[in-house]
Amino acid sequence: MAEFSVGELRAQHTRIRNVPIAVTPEGFWCCPSPAALQKSLKNQAPQNKHHKVSPPNSKASSVQRAPTISSEKRTISNPNTENTNPSSNPSKVAEKPQQKHKISVGFGQPETSDFKVVLRGKDGIIVKMSVHRNVLLENSTYFSEKLCENSPISSTEIPDCDDVEIYVETVGLMYCKDVKHRLVKQSVPRVLRILKVAEFLGFRSCVVSCLDYLEAVPWVGDEEENVVSYLRHLQIDTKDRYGISPLLRRVSSNMQNDAPNNTLVQIIELVLKSSEDRARREMKSVVSKLLKENSTSTNGSTDICIETLYKSCQVCLDSLLDLFRQASEPEFRNQTAEVRDKTNRGIALEADNLLWLLEILCDRHVGDDFVTKWAGQDELAGHHAKLPIMSRHLVSCVTARIFVGIGKGEVLPTKETRQQLIHVWLQPLIDDYNWLQHACRPFDRKVVEEGIGRTILTLPLEEQQTILLTWMGRFLKAGDACPNLQRAFEVWWRRTFIRPYVEQEGNRN
Repeated sequence: MAEFSVGELRAQHTRIRNVPIAVTPEGFWCCPSPAALQKSLKNQAPQNKHHKVSPPNSKASSVQRAPTISSEKRTISNPNTENTNPSSNPSKVAEKPQQKHKISVGFGQPETSDFKVVLRGKDGIIVKMSVHRNVLLENSTYFSEKLCENSPISSTEIPDCDDVEIYVETVGLMYCKDVKHRLVKQSVPRVLRILKVAEFLGFRSCVVSCLDYLEAVPWVGDEEENVVSYLRHLQIDTKDRYGISPLLRRVSSNMQNDAPNNTLVQIIELVLKSSEDRARREMKSVVSKLLKENSTSTNGSTDICIETLYKSCQVCLDSLLDLFRQASEPEFRNQTAEVRDKTNRGIALEADNLLWLLEILCDRHVGDDFVTKWAGQDELAGHHAKLPIMSRHLVSCVTARIFVGIGKGEVLPTKETRQQLIHVWLQPLIDDYNWLQHACRPFDRKVVEEGIGRTILTLPLEEQQTILLTWMGRFLKAGDACPNLQRAFEVWWRRTFIRPYVEQEGNRN
């Protein structure tokens, strides 16, 4: 923390106080905000301590001194009158002009400065910089034009500065031999602010140094969007004279149009073929989240993604059917434990893969074709009963997820598909239901039962009756080992016995 003298002028009387001016972690001097300046003037007692601050490398002949900052706080008042209670006259308070804080900054050797630059900030701060013509002419096209147009002038003004502190800092960088080195410890947002001011001032070496910094440093979180947005704006405005295109390669690619599709296929294949359970689960979660973020894309990638997902589904279905065929063979029980374990693990892996792909399709509301494919797997369902429940139960999770999707309206299969689905897969699901409740953590019984019931209730009333009466006989024997479809049963009952009676009563009236 460095301290500098501040002069406060009130009624032609000057009192000197020390106002602390913060030195940022990056090593640059910051102009105090109006709030900080006012607080310091009110509360800080006079201090006589002075700390030396190592200045940046100077282009001047002597060692550069830290900026000398003096502040003037002026108030306009009538010396003959004094309002002791401002709140008693609101109109006078409203007419009171905004207080302005004047700050003076010197660069290089202040005693040799021959030019003044005045910055007028939108927040009321006015900064007067004592600078050198030769430094401005050498580094800034903006100041060069000003000086060439009006060579006799001794000062110039930049009005409506929305970032006074960065203007001061950028002018200070004109006195540094190695601008890039001074940016090393800066943050991305601050360098972006410096870049904007440097580009406005035509400070080319600073612009290049900022671009070099942004090319090398990581962009974290929202930084990327802000950096890319400004760089593209700068690229257009300057017709890319700074060579920004290579820097933007970090977020754009020159690959062919089919490259994203090939990349997506590769990613999904890597996930589906992984044999490490924990890593596979984590990457499935990551890919699902990223695909969900990309689901609103309108550049054609959505269609590519759906096509890729369905190709992967078909590969998993073919592999699962082949494994079911192997496991249902009579001689399979005579195989070694290693062979049986490998087959059973393959079944579990493919079922888990299908469940993951189905989840993505349902989330994007494009799973109708998957339901059609699954409802047509008569051979797979036929082998289902031949396998131990420990090996086959994950396949029933796929069926359960389809019922949930139909119940929630995530998939909209045709009536024929719904009829076939219940005919082929409802009984295998009921057979595995007790195991699913105890062996599958994510299995939500109430949600699944709601989905099954709603799917049944979409069928014609006669089919509802047949299915629900069959279920009732099974439920009365198995109890909790069977899905509880009582809510669907009640709806069917009202449709069958109560509403026709109401209609008859209405016809009589």
